[in-house]
Amino acid sequence: MDKKRGAEIPDIADTLVKSEEIDILELDEIWSFVGNKHNKQWLWLSLCRRTRQIVAFFIGDRSEISCQELKNNIPDDYKVCESFSDLWESYEKVFDKTKHKSVDKKFGETAHIERFNNTIRQRLARYVRKTLSFSKSQYFHYIVTKQFIVNYNLSVTS
Repeated sequence: MDKKRGAEIPDIADTLVKSEEIDILELDEIWSFVGNKHNKQWLWLSLCRRTRQIVAFFIGDRSEISCQELKNNIPDDYKVCESFSDLWESYEKVFDKTKHKSVDKKFGETAHIERFNNTIRQRLARYVRKTLSFSKSQYFHYIVTKQFIVNYNLSVTS
């Protein structure tokens, strides 16, 4: 995929079903790398439990700043939703404590996003833990990930 076609990929928000008052978001992050295994990149994700769509993502490091970027990328009508994440401390610092709960995985509140993580690892070789496939540039890593999420979102609504 070249840069011109990468610019033609629709925004994630344009693929989403309208949010509802009952919606719950599940948040998580998975790692991959760009260029070499020392350049870890974290894919931060927000999934709507009802629709199973990815409502937002951000690729960065595993810091509070990257978590904030994920929150910023969540469309406004989904920002009012209750949310769940694992116990990574950045979530508690960034998300509203009245609407967000950090929970252990054994409670199943992040089961859908964990399942999506398995899906992305199965379908995109650059997210497999031990792989020879990897992105050579930050830009194409982002574009391939965005294209996958757009296609995924459109497939779960059809």
